[in-house]
Amino acid sequence: MGDYENKEREEVFSKKVRAGKRTYFFDVKSTRSNDYYITVTESKKRLEDGVFVKHKIFLYKEDFEKFAEGLAETVEYIKANQEVVEKRYEYATEEAAQKSDDGFSFEI
Repeated sequence: MGDYENKEREEVFSKKVRAGKRTYFFDVKSTRSNDYYITVTESKKRLEDGVFVKHKIFLYKEDFEKFAEGLAETVEYIKANQEVVEKRYEYATEEAAQKSDDGFSFEI
């Protein structure tokens, strides 16, 4: 039965994004019928006990277009109504930091 369960959720691709106190995981998984879907997981470490708290959503291929449209519209609304400055969390040399563009952009 273990092989059946693993085949049902076989991981095809994974992208890890560290953003300050949070880490996001974008995973493409495959069902047993070889249909792909995406899981988006937010992971954040609680300061009081060091436990990682995770929140996950599942996004199925029939919903990709509507989801992307809704996300893009929501991001555009925020950008149009409030200044958004993307924080850079990677360590960089001082020269690279001075040259970096802190403007926020989002494209789907």
